[in-house]
Amino acid sequence: MTAEKDLNTILLKDIEKPNLSSIAGYFETGGYKQVEKILNGHEPDQIIDIVKASGLRGRGGAGFPAGLKWSFIPKDVFPKYLVINADEGEPGTFKDRLLLYANPHLLIEGMIYSAYAIKSELAFVYLRGEFYNEAVAIAKAIEEAYEAGYLGQNIKGTGFNFDIIVQRGAGAYICGEESALLESIEGRRGHPKLKPPFPAVKGLYEQPTVINNVETICSIPFIVTEGAEAYKAYGTEKSAGTKIFCISGHVEKPGNYELPLGYSLKDLVYNIAGGIKGGRKLKAVIPGGSSTPMLPADQIDVALDYESLAAAGTMLGSGAVIVIDETTCIVKTVKRLVAFYKHESCGKCTPCREGTNWMMKIYDRLESGNGKEGDIELLEDICDNMSFKGFCPLADAAVGPVASSIKHFRHEYEAHIQGNYCKD
Repeated sequence: MTAEKDLNTILLKDIEKPNLSSIAGYFETGGYKQVEKILNGHEPDQIIDIVKASGLRGRGGAGFPAGLKWSFIPKDVFPKYLVINADEGEPGTFKDRLLLYANPHLLIEGMIYSAYAIKSELAFVYLRGEFYNEAVAIAKAIEEAYEAGYLGQNIKGTGFNFDIIVQRGAGAYICGEESALLESIEGRRGHPKLKPPFPAVKGLYEQPTVINNVETICSIPFIVTEGAEAYKAYGTEKSAGTKIFCISGHVEKPGNYELPLGYSLKDLVYNIAGGIKGGRKLKAVIPGGSSTPMLPADQIDVALDYESLAAAGTMLGSGAVIVIDETTCIVKTVKRLVAFYKHESCGKCTPCREGTNWMMKIYDRLESGNGKEGDIELLEDICDNMSFKGFCPLADAAVGPVASSIKHFRHEYEAHIQGNYCKD
């Protein structure tokens, strides 16, 4: 397969169209063209079956099958809600903001089909607090969709009623966790809740709720209009479709690239993104956002899909590929990530609140030249006491870069303790 053939086939194929964010520009790409046909020609359960058959998995990081999640919604309980998680706060991730800003009508069309499938008449788009321009873009697009009859009462004479509300957060990373997000929408502090009950049974306002990421819902129009098999033509057997990869760091051409799942991480770095900046050597790659375990340079010849990356000891996550070159201090890099997670911890549970705090103290020691024998083992012990022991995945997110960096670059930690690094 050639890079040109693989690039930007579904979600980003029209992304450079100058007026794509307007409804007129979206119409020119065929947008909304089949809304009446789909709503009139399919029962809600048929839409769910198509999405199930497509193999679409949630693109927010967890990778849970979207159609299966929808099928958990009780059929005889009303009202039901659809919530779009647009609280894109994972360091290294910048795909959803592109879709929100440049192609907001794609999200709206995906929401129409998704809400119809679960029999919801009201949806919320929960935006990261810093996304001002994106909030303006999606609000304008929603207004245009109402004026054109694609939102509101009796959409295009199909008998389906559907409204969308935009809710802006206040810049809290924790609100990307679905239960904290729902708490925030309801006007409370964004703290995660223990599960069960899961949102599909008792979610927003204690009613059945589906929560999906922006990229996930933006994939729905292609799946519903072109069919499950057309979507499965991309990707692998277990990881179907395409994925937007946000590549940043020390590469010549950082940016968003849509590729079929199963594409080579090495080819993404060296071919699509133009290789390491300045001709330097690669040291490591974080393949799925700052929370996913890093891979050393000699282990990046791996496929970008859920199964292959899991087998390699890491995760696909949000698809945010962070490239680290030979000039970078791994300890200093991880310290910055730990500082982020410490700052963003809501403080509700002890493993996360105390664990990130103690991690930060140790990294401060290491970076100031005051590291002690036993610090590495202490970090490993803290990681063990945080992993899968919190109310939500934030503690696990903080552990990912720490544990993997020690595993692959222990010598750099030892050099800090011995006084050879970062004494200034």
